[in-house]
Amino acid sequence: MNLSFVIAKRYLYAKKSQNIINLISIISVFGVLTGSMALIIVLSVFNGVHGFMGELYTAFDPNLKLTPSNGKVISTNSIAYQELKNHQAVENIAEVLEHQALLKFRKRKIPGVVMGVDSSYNKVSQIDSIIIDGKYELKYKSEFRGVIGKRLADQLAIRLNFVTPLSMYVPKRIGNINLMSPQNSFKQEYISPSGLFAVNQEEYDGQYLIIDIEQARRLLQYDEKIISSLAIKIKDGYSFEKAEKEIQAIVAGKMDVLNQQEQHASFYKVMKVEKLMSYLILSFIIAIAAFNIVANLAMLIYEKKDSIFTLKSMGANKRLITRIFMLEGWLISFIGIMVGTAIGVIAVLLQQQFGFIKFMGNGHYITDAYPIALEWLDVVLVIITVSIISALAAWYPVRVIVSKYYSESEIG
Repeated sequence: MNLSFVIAKRYLYAKKSQNIINLISIISVFGVLTGSMALIIVLSVFNGVHGFMGELYTAFDPNLKLTPSNGKVISTNSIAYQELKNHQAVENIAEVLEHQALLKFRKRKIPGVVMGVDSSYNKVSQIDSIIIDGKYELKYKSEFRGVIGKRLADQLAIRLNFVTPLSMYVPKRIGNINLMSPQNSFKQEYISPSGLFAVNQEEYDGQYLIIDIEQARRLLQYDEKIISSLAIKIKDGYSFEKAEKEIQAIVAGKMDVLNQQEQHASFYKVMKVEKLMSYLILSFIIAIAAFNIVANLAMLIYEKKDSIFTLKSMGANKRLITRIFMLEGWLISFIGIMVGTAIGVIAVLLQQQFGFIKFMGNGHYITDAYPIALEWLDVVLVIITVSIISALAAWYPVRVIVSKYYSESEIG
């Protein structure tokens, strides 16, 4: 192996009789280099977007969300609620009751989601941090208040401190429906918004109205034990995975335990598929670029066919000669892989640290610079992927061409 490596290294740096061989070698290195660099950067961009979007969701979502396994609501009496509250991993727990409702302000009517929460909700989420106007206040003395998504407030043309209250309508669950007076078939409640929040995600900002759970239960005609979910904050330092398993054991069969990624499973699944597709497409492009190595090796083997005869005369078998030229192709690939990976890693780290590449729009975007994040597992994956592609691209042609010239030397 050492002998074949020494000879391959000598062939790599030796002066070629045809300048075109040197040119193709440079093109081969550059193709692998560019592909490796692009793969590192593209995968890191997906990591950055994934992490950035996760941070946006984190401001609204709890560490763990417990939802009924069957139906939309559940009574706290039907689960080991006190055991949950006293669990060593649980720092805080909040009751949530949400439902679709029709929101009306003056002449504007918009469907939305009324989300009733108890007084602990701002302790299990970071809702306080995303209030952009007013304050997080759901009850003032005997008056019910609420916080509304910025986009939803814009659609309703409502602002804080307006005298006219915001109306919420839901169909009555209890009682008979009078077809002669359909307006009496709805339960109605009023609130005065105390604050506006912005998650910068349409599914929240354009739909959610957060109110006190007492008023939500009154609107939906549920008793004080009914919830649609439980929001849990895990104590700092406690393993999320361990807490999830332990809490799942407590509510097994009655509630599902969702971590923050599972709460937005569709979004994260799409991101993973997009990242996989980008990886496969770029790998295919690298495979095409790797055929430059095949052309380079074909011309090099042709130039060294006399050397093949000389090596054979000195006792080298076909396997050794094939290994020499395979190592020659590997060395060309190795230079491109290492340099391309290094440039890609440096570019990602610089963007991650300093944000040189920014969005055009003068601050109209959520973030100024393109989000990007380097994962060393991706670096290893890129090195392995490009190495395998380059080796496979060279293996069959080198084997066939060397066999041809090795056989011709026997005839000669």
